[in-house]
Amino acid sequence: MNTTVNDIKLSEHFKLAEFLNIGKYPDNKPSTQHIVNLTYGCLMLLEPARREVGPIMVNSGYRNADVNRRVGGVGNSQHMLGQAADIRPRDLRKFDRLVELLKASPYTDQLLTARSGWLHISWNPFGQPRRQVRLGYYK
Repeated sequence: MNTTVNDIKLSEHFKLAEFLNIGKYPDNKPSTQHIVNLTYGCLMLLEPARREVGPIMVNSGYRNADVNRRVGGVGNSQHMLGQAADIRPRDLRKFDRLVELLKASPYTDQLLTARSGWLHISWNPFGQPRRQVRLGYYK
C-alpha cells in the first residue's frame, strides 16, 4: 500500500499534509526528525487547544529553507525545524481563548499574534521553552 502525506496522522485531528502546503510547494518535504517535531507540537499544544476551541486551521507548518525564503520567513525560523505553525481557530470568535490557552501552556516556546486572527506558535522538544509572547506582533 502506498502511503502519501495525506494519509499520515500526526495526532488525532492533525495530518502531516496540513503542515506542508505541498500543492503550492511540491518540494517542501520534511525529514523524519521534522515529522517527529511536528508530532510533538500537535500532541503537546495543538490537540489540547483543539479540545477547548474546536477545529484549528493551519496556514503554515514545516518549511524547507527555499520555501521559508520564498514566504519571507526569518533565517532562523523554527518552521524549518518542524517546530512551528501559523494557525487560527476555525471559529474566529474563539481566537482570544486560543491565545490564552497557548500563553498558559508550559510547552509554548514563542507565541506571536496578528490582528487578522492568525497566530504563530512554536515549541522546542529539546530545550526549555523561552515562553516568549508578543501580542499584536504582526499587523
